[in-house]
Amino acid sequence: MNRPFQTRQQVEFTRMSYPPGSRILLYQMTDPYAPVPSGTRGTVRYVDDAGQIGVAWDNGRSLSLIPGVDSFRKLTQQEIAQEQSMSMEEMKL
Repeated sequence: MNRPFQTRQQVEFTRMSYPPGSRILLYQMTDPYAPVPSGTRGTVRYVDDAGQIGVAWDNGRSLSLIPGVDSFRKLTQQEIAQEQSMSMEEMKL
């Protein structure tokens, strides 16, 4: 799939919007060979010079998101707090 390169300003905006450690929820990935399943959550590791977002997915995969091609969003602070409280509950079991 051909898509235009992002400008330097667009890449910097992506880096500011998705700093390392941000939590992501995937709606849909267009990778035809091995997409990450919809609904998977992950943690941003980096944004490369092309503006792709490197993600460590919770299912153990590592596959980048392409803004404008893949469909995703950042988790809210409330959703992150819920994840953390669920993790604490699992640790108590």
